[in-house]
Amino acid sequence: MQESPEPSKPTTGPGEPEPTPPPADDESRRQDDDLVARTQAGDTSAFDELIVKYSPRLYGMIYNMTSNHDDTHDMLQDIWAKAFRSISTFRGKSAFYTWVYSIAVNMTINFLKKRNRRTHMSLDDVDASIHHDKEFVELAATTTPVREANLNELQKRLNEAMQHLSHDHRAVVTMFDIQGMPHAEIAKILGISEGTVRSRLFYAHRQLQNFLGDFLH
Repeated sequence: MQESPEPSKPTTGPGEPEPTPPPADDESRRQDDDLVARTQAGDTSAFDELIVKYSPRLYGMIYNMTSNHDDTHDMLQDIWAKAFRSISTFRGKSAFYTWVYSIAVNMTINFLKKRNRRTHMSLDDVDASIHHDKEFVELAATTTPVREANLNELQKRLNEAMQHLSHDHRAVVTMFDIQGMPHAEIAKILGISEGTVRSRLFYAHRQLQNFLGDFLH
């Protein structure tokens, strides 16, 4: 099993949504199932193909939750190592990327819970290039005559706001607002109902808006 690749830089700029998740169409799923079957039969090169296919999106998800490239790189290695050790348990009841995303989200949340950092992280602790919600960037652009001057400050404020969310709420915001996943897919990954996903998003958005209220008005 090869080391999972790390994108040199995030592929999207401030306020730009990431690509939608890999399609869960029949052909894509058949390809993944074939790679999984080959891996289970001992072909590690097949697992390497899965790593190459899904690492960029997993990296983006982890990074948006940890705000740290070093932590993200380490977590990605651990996640793929666990997935490889657990691949024999995969039975194809869900799409492979749903399965591996579930592993990634749970491991990242556990990592964040164990990471001994103060609740309010200073900007010195945070990578300035973290991705952010397009909705808020666009809102700021309509409330200020100098868009470029305010975007950088908005990024910082959004980053601070994200760190104030609970780990579970940060996860749904990352997957829905930043990675563009539908409610149904997030529900499968987290093992919760779509209604719970919507309620968590509602609460998280309200918290973000409250934190950013003075800046956006």
